[in-house]
Amino acid sequence: MLRLILIYLLLNFAAFKDAKQFNIINYGAKGDAITLNTNTIQKAIDDAHANGGGTVIIPKGIFLSGSIFLKTGVTLQLEKGGTLLGSTNIIDYKPIHVWKALIIADSCSHIAITGKGVIDGQGAKLALNIDSLFYRGEIDSHYYEFSEKRVYATLRPQIIQFQKCDDIKITDVTIKNSACWVQTYEKCSNLAIDNITVLSDEYWNNDGIDVIDCKNVSITNCFINASDDGICLKSEDLTKTYFSDSIYISNCTIRSSASAVKFGTSLVSGIKNVVIKNIKIYDTYRSAIAIESTQGGYIENVLVENIVAKNTGNALFIRIGRIRGAPKAGPLKNVVIRNMKVWVPFAPPDIKYNIRGPALPFFHNVFPSSITGNPGVFVENVLLENIEIIYPGKGNKAFANLPLWRVKSIPDLETAYPEFSMFGELPAWGFYIRHVKGLEMKNIKLKILEPDYRPSIVFDNVHDVKINNLNIIGDSKKQAYFAIDTTNFMHLN
Repeated sequence: MLRLILIYLLLNFAAFKDAKQFNIINYGAKGDAITLNTNTIQKAIDDAHANGGGTVIIPKGIFLSGSIFLKTGVTLQLEKGGTLLGSTNIIDYKPIHVWKALIIADSCSHIAITGKGVIDGQGAKLALNIDSLFYRGEIDSHYYEFSEKRVYATLRPQIIQFQKCDDIKITDVTIKNSACWVQTYEKCSNLAIDNITVLSDEYWNNDGIDVIDCKNVSITNCFINASDDGICLKSEDLTKTYFSDSIYISNCTIRSSASAVKFGTSLVSGIKNVVIKNIKIYDTYRSAIAIESTQGGYIENVLVENIVAKNTGNALFIRIGRIRGAPKAGPLKNVVIRNMKVWVPFAPPDIKYNIRGPALPFFHNVFPSSITGNPGVFVENVLLENIEIIYPGKGNKAFANLPLWRVKSIPDLETAYPEFSMFGELPAWGFYIRHVKGLEMKNIKLKILEPDYRPSIVFDNVHDVKINNLNIIGDSKKQAYFAIDTTNFMHLN
């Protein structure tokens, strides 16, 4: 009798296990890269949700699809050799509010995307097909960016768009070839992204990961190659009810034709309590780390440590501004950046990218790192510790020249779009620091490989400065730095 009971339990457990897995093949999906499987995949998701939750299996094969909607309790599992292939026909995509995407979730909980398979958005072909609609007169010119000859981002589908979801796991998958931003998580909570690969440098606006007004987020052990910002933290809630809080990013490798890790530019509400550590960066056009409070929101309590960046156009860019009609600027305060080593090249660092950063319309020497607030609005309480930046030097007056007596003529550009190159030629080769209050620089090594006409650091309207162990290598000037309108300045070595 006991033996019969055990057999009965085992059979029922196996049946329960099978009932919790929903293989799209059983719903008629065909992995031939031709058949459009949107409805069959969605039916599997709907059944899993109706069953109280389950795992939808994308098996070996190439399964073409338009927009699918994840639902509460559902895991989308891509098995090794399995590919979810985005359609190249825009009519196959549906929006969530403004954005269209291949995989959508709205107000769901306990959802996941996992497995060793691939999600391929076919972004270049999709974007060019959408672009052709403009030339056929099927897209309003209002939605076309004539300067860059491409349709607006909102017309180009992302691969993943999740909004107001809780308990999300994205693990192990490869996500590639988006027509726009690769994946966006907005107003979500308890989001864990681990061990994913992002390969998306086929088209414009290909941010690797966008986190907008989310709480309790971890992004770990990821490889990101994106033709826009690698990992981007934003805040876009106009009601200021939502904001980004408690973000942990670690053990990632990033290549970007914009900035590797970026706060902003969209920053309406705020971002706080962020830890970023153990990041490797290479071949990145703009900044290794960019922290931008420029749309009326705040940034506070940020720790960045253990960063190695090779062949990147700029090491650090910290900026307060006021763009897109924001009524005020900042605040930006309580930032610690430590244990960072960066190599800045003389040549463009993203030269091998399909989509490279835009060439600048003016002559300039290599740009320094910068920390800049606005008049009366200071970047506050910044610690830079154990930082080494190696510059190529070669700053040449005959090529571009901003003499020190003209430091005060540098415009603040409060309402300009923030980039490390925004001020044009700058009067320092290592750091340009302006409108800052409460700055400590400890164990800083700045090195140039060839001579540069500029001093290593310029301080302008900087207050409460403490320098401890500043080491300048390769520069023979007697005065390592230049300071103007700067008070309470303490240099201990």
